[in-house]
Amino acid sequence: MNVIETRDLSIGYGRKVVTRSLAFDVKAGEVLCLLGPNGCGKTTLFKTLLGLLPPLSGEVRVLGETIAGWSRLAFAQRVAYMPQAHPGVFPFTVNEIVLMGRTAHIGRFATPSGHDRKIAADCLEMLGISHLGECSYTAISGGERQLALIARALAQQATVLVMDEPTASLDFGNQIRILGHIDRLRHQGITILMSTHQPEHALRVADRIALLAPGSITGIGAPQDVATPDKLADLYGVTEDEIAAYLPAGGLKHDHCSH
Repeated sequence: MNVIETRDLSIGYGRKVVTRSLAFDVKAGEVLCLLGPNGCGKTTLFKTLLGLLPPLSGEVRVLGETIAGWSRLAFAQRVAYMPQAHPGVFPFTVNEIVLMGRTAHIGRFATPSGHDRKIAADCLEMLGISHLGECSYTAISGGERQLALIARALAQQATVLVMDEPTASLDFGNQIRILGHIDRLRHQGITILMSTHQPEHALRVADRIALLAPGSITGIGAPQDVATPDKLADLYGVTEDEIAAYLPAGGLKHDHCSH
């Protein structure tokens, strides 16, 4: 079953086309990872898939329904979005941030119930950050904010998770932790569409990889077939020798335990 489908999709802002004629799908229970340089349209694509930006042309279907066919409430109950972490403006506690994920399940004028609070607490515990519950979101580290945003997305109890560069600006330890959580979520049956600038991260967790260049998708398929030195060199505008110098000894390897 295809959870997300695009057909002849062009995206952008107003009259500015960022990427055109996109046709790809995300299958139920898989991790599809987008690789691409800055400015290629990854975030614009995500916002279009989420209905935050209108398509310039073409069609997006989520769980068989066009974006226009969903109510915002029903959509939020099925699809969760994890944006890139940001410092935050208002000093909400981590508990409050995660509880915001329950908004789609709470009546317009209702307050969170004990059940909602338990779900939020369980998500914090699942990610190992229960001890941060009373801390201000603005005062915790970047890695902890990323984990809090994942917990908020999980609190929605959605079956589809869209993650925009979940490991961006994190130190090595927190990158490994985030990737481990993504792998566990995949094994729980959650469908994940994510972007990253790190090919080795995509190889670690993805079932399939899509290469998004400015203007179009240039390749999509099994990681070992798509994230090759020659294709990555073309994608990022560098030489294969530069790719080889960057890679660890033995080159890029797809080490996902399920393959």
